Amino acid sequence: MSAQQTAIPAEPAIETPAPAARRPRRRTDGWLWVALPGALFLLVMFGFPLIEIVRRSLTDPSPQVYRVFIDTPLYWQTLLRTFRVAALVTLTSVLLGYPFAYVMARARPALQALLIAVVLLPVWTSFLVRTFALQIWLQDSGLINKLLMRAHLIDDPVPLIRTSFGVTVGMSQILLPFMILPLYSAMRRVDPELVRAATGLGASPVRAFFRVFLPLTLSGVYAGCLLVFVLSLGFYIAPAILGGPESTMISTLIVDLVQTRSDFGTASAVAVVLLLATFAVLAVGSRFVRIRDLVSTEVER
Repeated sequence: MSAQQTAIPAEPAIETPAPAARRPRRRTDGWLWVALPGALFLLVMFGFPLIEIVRRSLTDPSPQVYRVFIDTPLYWQTLLRTFRVAALVTLTSVLLGYPFAYVMARARPALQALLIAVVLLPVWTSFLVRTFALQIWLQDSGLINKLLMRAHLIDDPVPLIRTSFGVTVGMSQILLPFMILPLYSAMRRVDPELVRAATGLGASPVRAFFRVFLPLTLSGVYAGCLLVFVLSLGFYIAPAILGGPESTMISTLIVDLVQTRSDFGTASAVAVVLLLATFAVLAVGSRFVRIRDLVSTEVER
């Protein structure tokens, strides 16, 4: 046999895959030290007082203060009223904020910048000053009652302050920007071509809005509703200035227990109940919107 016939064929070379490039590790250890002062500040100024409130609610004079909260109609009725007013403020903010955010998202750049300034300017203004200004408008001799009487729509002034109506209006005009901004951010992410495609396929503009645009902006609706509702639960300025005995909110009740009655134990118990109610709302809301979306400060251009 010849050498060529007896030669054993060489085995094919097995290609070994090149080792995957290692992803560069994000060096965050150094940046953690930068966040340490802020974390310590929150721990000292928020964590410790919160622990003290819980402790006083259980020991000043005893945990029976929670039983007093349940057995006293004033306390749980005030809590229910707080939830009702917070729901009305949230609904009012959605009804007023959604059309405004829609126009702002679809406006030309110059008009859009102006509308954004209109939204942000009230946020930069003192809430206390704005509430006092609204009180002048809503009082019995204020502008609104004068206009209604001159139009012969009413004969006597309508009580607009020291009522739940005044509290709702006051809180809505303060918290409305916190509804508009999440809505605007969600609407800016919607591709206008999707709505045009729906109308091009035969859908009416109204049908295209409700079937295409609105579902894509529900994340902004959920985020705005959750943000406004949670802020409304503990809001103090508007209920204190525009409210009255029949429109007491849980925040004004806590202040009254501390400043007028010096009942720190009951005030702490009421504060803990409000805190638990807020956590419950956040837990339910987190099923519809990510909590980190509520603290996003980016405005998409």
